[in-house]
Amino acid sequence: MHDVARDAATCQRCPLYKLGTQTVFGAGPADAPVMLVGEQPGDVEDRKGLPFVGPAGGMLNRALEAAGLRRDRIYVTNAVKHFKHVPTGKRRLHQKPNAYEIDRCKWWLDLELDIIEPELTVAMGATAARSLMGRPIKITEARGRDLQTAAGRPMLVTIHPSALLRLRDSVSRAAEFDRFVADLRNIGTLVPGVRV
Repeated sequence: MHDVARDAATCQRCPLYKLGTQTVFGAGPADAPVMLVGEQPGDVEDRKGLPFVGPAGGMLNRALEAAGLRRDRIYVTNAVKHFKHVPTGKRRLHQKPNAYEIDRCKWWLDLELDIIEPELTVAMGATAARSLMGRPIKITEARGRDLQTAAGRPMLVTIHPSALLRLRDSVSRAAEFDRFVADLRNIGTLVPGVRV
């Protein structure tokens, strides 16, 4: 995996390499039975070079703990490896990757899947689902269903944890957090080896 991550560090398959501080490759055990796939690194991830270490990562860690899952047995990555953003003064505002960028970066995600060979892949959000399925899908329709990636691997779909951070109403946030935890509990049912 280290060789692939090193090769990805010099990736120029799409123009996003000009925006990000660095390539943010996946992290976790090489024998992980579960792979969680998000959209792209955020500002904190781009600066630190690790996936899911910013606010969305904190939300994910809370949800994994509440679902009774071991983060140390899960590989985490993103569909797109560079942070797409617009600089606005001192802040860098997130921008959603387009279809071309997702498709160009799929090369790296496919390599990660081939190396890790997870028993279950979980798409967190529409960008991850599109990359894994090879076509756009609606999260509301796919959420909670047993699906397969374009390559025929078992897959689940849920929201991206950053969606919870955007909810301002504390009641709505708590309800959606519980629903996200319920989605994650399905992982432990399908792959008992990641349960605490």
